Amino acid sequence: MSDSGPRRSVSAHQPVREQVADALRAALTAGELRPGTVYSAPALAAEYGVSATPVREAMLDLAREGLVETVRNKGFRVAETTERDLEDFTEIRALIEVPTVARVARTATAGQLAELRPAAEETLTAARAGDLVSYLDADRRFHLGLLSLAGNPRLVEAAGDLRRRSRLHGLTGALTGAGGTRVLVESAREHVELLDLMLAGDADGAERRMRHHLTHVRSLWAARRRERSSGRGATG
Repeated sequence: MSDSGPRRSVSAHQPVREQVADALRAALTAGELRPGTVYSAPALAAEYGVSATPVREAMLDLAREGLVETVRNKGFRVAETTERDLEDFTEIRALIEVPTVARVARTATAGQLAELRPAAEETLTAARAGDLVSYLDADRRFHLGLLSLAGNPRLVEAAGDLRRRSRLHGLTGALTGAGGTRVLVESAREHVELLDLMLAGDADGAERRMRHHLTHVRSLWAARRRERSSGRGATG
């Protein structure tokens, strides 16, 4: 790997396989691992200072999540997300999450909803800093925590899988161009607004806000596409 590759130490407080998998997901998000590129387990292991075995195991976990593909006798290729992929996953998320949010708004207690406030505020802090990795981590905790209040762990599991497969990776560049930071901040603010609507018992308003909120995923993706197109034009 190049000098821009991920270099994160591991600790004894969590299985190495899980730590490497988490670090690889963060590297994908930050664009340190590039779509279409093949990475070998030994090379990644050298970057992390671990043996190749937990790296292979972690990469197999990511392959099951649809984030990478195995390449025989070479390693793993970072999977590319097409615009159609994102549209399909966003549509399915809307079918699951929009009505669930409305239901939770009617049934959750104020105390349960208030516990989600820190994650919502974290997304706003990360968005203002242009920190996509931290934003996506807090965003995941907020949304899955919200859905968990419906009392259906299988629903939460399905939504989590959809989020992983959406693969909003390598979008960091979009935050510095084409209004990417603005889109991210607006999306983060909607977490707070959604929570306020739910605390007010406005299920219909929460449902509308959640539906609109999912469109920001598409906006950020479009910003990244424009940023890439601009880059090609500048160099071509």
